[in-house]
Amino acid sequence: MTVEVRPLGDKCNIKCRYCYQEGIRTAGNVPTRYDLDAIMATLDRLAEPFSLFGGEIMLTRRPDLERLMQLGFDRHGGVGMQTNGTLIEERDIELFRKYHVRIGISIDGPGPLNDARWAGSLPATRRATARIEAAIETLCREGMPPNVIVTLNRMNAAPARLGVLCEWIGFLGSLGVRKLRLHLLEQDETERGEGLALTAQENLAALRRQRRLEQELPSVQFDIFAEMAAMLRGDDAQTSCVFRACDPYATRAVVGVESDGRLGNCGRTNKDGVTHLRAGREAFERQLSLYRTPQADGGCEGCRFFLACKGNCPGTAIDGDWRMRSIDCPVWFGLFEDIETELQANDEVAISRSECRSDLEAKMIAAWSIGDNPTLHSLLQQADAP
Repeated sequence: MTVEVRPLGDKCNIKCRYCYQEGIRTAGNVPTRYDLDAIMATLDRLAEPFSLFGGEIMLTRRPDLERLMQLGFDRHGGVGMQTNGTLIEERDIELFRKYHVRIGISIDGPGPLNDARWAGSLPATRRATARIEAAIETLCREGMPPNVIVTLNRMNAAPARLGVLCEWIGFLGSLGVRKLRLHLLEQDETERGEGLALTAQENLAALRRQRRLEQELPSVQFDIFAEMAAMLRGDDAQTSCVFRACDPYATRAVVGVESDGRLGNCGRTNKDGVTHLRAGREAFERQLSLYRTPQADGGCEGCRFFLACKGNCPGTAIDGDWRMRSIDCPVWFGLFEDIETELQANDEVAISRSECRSDLEAKMIAAWSIGDNPTLHSLLQQADAP
């Protein structure tokens, strides 16, 4: 579980053309103030490590931001922070060092490759991108290399630009960046995002190129590929939320602490402009229905990768309807197929081809039916027990 502290909710200083949070902002549901004492009281009750999130977390008043950082350091030895990097100043570097802040930066590439992360005009966008690039270099030089999130879209991963993106990732590796997370663009119906989405074939080609790049750059890890291989091995204890049967109304991987201290969910599932309060318990209606719904109707019936994928993230569901499988299904299927072939070539058994797959599916369905969500690893251990 990741606790995400969001004092200003989805408020941001830029307007990324594809942002999944734009629905909240358009509906006017962005808080204008926050109750820091209530937020900190909630963090005390949760007693879990947390990350600072947004919108853009660096819009928070610096004294309040420092109080949150200090709380994370005092209670948990440090704190995570996800930022677009445009507001990082020299004075912040010492704060990050003092409180052991683990920085994540969202950027889609250098110069024009980052143009979808719009700052109001093209010159302003390019200046913002230059600031982000400079912040990454500074953090690396100061011994605090950030993790980087890259969202694949037509600006940075179309065939004509994919080579430039790969060269830049190699440059990041030379600076000291070690971990990158690749996101597919969330295809919500926003006018600003029109024309940015890659086709399924282009997304698959881009991800396959990144897999090859990972092998060429041993110092850089794209965690998505290792996680997919782990899922096919049934080793899912450390994999991320998109493969772990997410309930959109009680997201297990993300617990949001909102501006008034109330608990929320992962914002990727907020499709109607409302930040829903967190449900009291987790449920698995989505996975249960996907398992039995024909693929022609948006389900996953008969898919041999269902145990590994589970319909993927509800925030990327077809037509924004969490009951459907991910719109990116062809991309994930193609990658799972590639990894399955490699595992078999190395004499490893992928659960998608295992003789016990049907039995594992039945056990998982039975567990979900009573509100439980066991790991595949635990089910495989039970099967191997004498």
